[in-house]
Amino acid sequence: MSAAGSLPGDGDDGPVRPSGLLDVLRVASVVLDAQGRITLWSPQAEELFGYGAQEALGQYAARIMVHEEHLDLVVELFADVMRTGQSWAGAFPIRRKDGTTRLVEFRNMRLLDDRGEVYALGLAVDRSTVRRLERDVALSTRIVAQSPIGLAVLDSALRYVTVNPALEQINGVPAEAHLGRTIREVLPMLDTGPIEAAAREVLDTGRPVVDRPTVGRTPAEPDEDNAWSVSLYRLENALGTVLGVALSIVDITEQYRASLEAETARRRLALIADASARIGTTLDLERTAGELAEVAVPELADVAAVDLLEAVVRGHRSSLGPAESVMIRALAVRGAEAEDAVRAADPPGQVTRYAPDRLVTECVRTGRPVLVPRVKDEDLARIARSPEAAELLARAGLHSYLAVPLIARGEVLGALDLKRTHDPAPFDEDDLLLARELASRAAVQIDNARWYQNARATALTLQRSLLPSHPRVTGGLEVASRYQPAGATSEVGGDWFDVIPLEGDKTALVVGDVMGSGIPAAAAMGRLRTATTTLASLDLDPALLLEHLDRIAGGLDQAIATCVYAVHDPAARQCTVANAGHLPPVRIRVGHAPELLDLPTGVPLGVGGVGFSTTTVGLEPGDRLVLYTDGLVETRHHSLDERLDRLLALLDRPGLSLEEVCDLLLRTLHEPDNFDDVALLIARATASA
Repeated sequence: MSAAGSLPGDGDDGPVRPSGLLDVLRVASVVLDAQGRITLWSPQAEELFGYGAQEALGQYAARIMVHEEHLDLVVELFADVMRTGQSWAGAFPIRRKDGTTRLVEFRNMRLLDDRGEVYALGLAVDRSTVRRLERDVALSTRIVAQSPIGLAVLDSALRYVTVNPALEQINGVPAEAHLGRTIREVLPMLDTGPIEAAAREVLDTGRPVVDRPTVGRTPAEPDEDNAWSVSLYRLENALGTVLGVALSIVDITEQYRASLEAETARRRLALIADASARIGTTLDLERTAGELAEVAVPELADVAAVDLLEAVVRGHRSSLGPAESVMIRALAVRGAEAEDAVRAADPPGQVTRYAPDRLVTECVRTGRPVLVPRVKDEDLARIARSPEAAELLARAGLHSYLAVPLIARGEVLGALDLKRTHDPAPFDEDDLLLARELASRAAVQIDNARWYQNARATALTLQRSLLPSHPRVTGGLEVASRYQPAGATSEVGGDWFDVIPLEGDKTALVVGDVMGSGIPAAAAMGRLRTATTTLASLDLDPALLLEHLDRIAGGLDQAIATCVYAVHDPAARQCTVANAGHLPPVRIRVGHAPELLDLPTGVPLGVGGVGFSTTTVGLEPGDRLVLYTDGLVETRHHSLDERLDRLLALLDRPGLSLEEVCDLLLRTLHEPDNFDDVALLIARATASA
């Protein structure tokens, strides 16, 4: 063994329980007088030789303690001891009382009493017992010294008394520096509390603790965590005296690191799967960028920012020279436990000019990641947007930085900017691979969102340009209207309305809805609206006008549209109305509850082959007519009848202005999950001048 110390009972601290070693050896003690006769005979001698004390006392020892063939030699050796006082030792076969032969080791020495009388003390031990103990000790010594497993013995005060070379290497501390010290004193960097508590439990109960995992750092590798499997056993002698605790320590660092790598790989796969599910849930550009930042924090970074090139946001391609600045639009920022670092980032929505030496600029210019595993003071100026932001990052403890480009369809869109302030580990190559995977998946979704946003903006611009700008008061009507485009997750539709002044103070009111969405629907809507305005100037009957529109719609690439066309005649105090597959208007007469007009529904425009009907209804001064598209009332969760009843209930509120009624209906009826356009037109008949 490399080093050994004192076990309990080795000192001079007072009476202690005896060792059990002599009991294991069963040493027989015999005292002989000067003539070789037995004067004292121990119980162990009775056991070894087979003779009781009464049989042995007074007998010549040589005759009953050794075999006949060695009698002369033993007598000679005895005489030599008594004459010279020098001890002798040897192994001789003996013949026991029962006739069996046994090989016994002897030790013989001269004794002198207070009267000058000479005696001899003989000690005898069965040789097989001695050899067995020798083998056990030799085996134990070699195993302990050469074992690759760290082995140690602690005394009852949990201080080292024995340490083998393997443990010296594991701990990085020489054996002699262990002795007399506790685990905590030898390994101050390690959390030794659980091990010491387990050792005390083993001392108290005798129940071993096997394969307890421990992770920490030792002087052998002070900068890196290692892992060990620790087992503890109580040591006792043959009499049951507790000697201390034996420790066996197996280095399992490779398995530990492999398990960490496997867990890291599992978490990263889970993160990628999570990203696939969470990023791109809508076609809203800002929300998609926010989803990417949320996935990255805190699994990958403490702070994440998503920035896009302003030219890309506007639908243009961008190429940068080595010395060019770049305009960057911040889309999203997320942070965990790093308020200063979040404040240091560009606020979402802000467009900022980034200098050529900024790391984000380098990332989007080259289309390659920028990794700074350990951020130095001089790096902060290239990371932060301003000197003030650099101070915030320094205060937040920024120590590692990573920027990866967002590339979709071969075009660099922007960058994912990652910072670590709380997580002590620096970004490494594995983090870079994960960030690139996230950025690659998210970039496609971001690109889809920005193209959708551009297309939607184009369609919305087109549609708004096609909608009328009508006067609040026509010949005999006061009019209010609203148009609300579809939500961010759906394309612009083809809803429209129109107010067309006619001869004789008449007014045509139109509300329609082209089926489909996007630019084709908006374009079809514009053509139908133009055609309606042209036909209305001919003062046609509403049903006849719809027949003309039906033929026009049939030639618009299979465009299908619903439409209500009404002509108000203030002189006759009535409206003539025709319906082409549209929801019926609501009439609100003074002093009466709101009602849906009972009109023939008709078929949508573009179906062809079916005629339309004109219905005449009264509209007295103060009465109101409400025309609307299905986006106002239809939902996924309620029947149409329920929604129409709700509409009538809301309209039954006298005293509200037309503008207030428009706002009330949109605010109350148009639900967030109803991604459809809404066109709303309300007209109130006025008294004749």
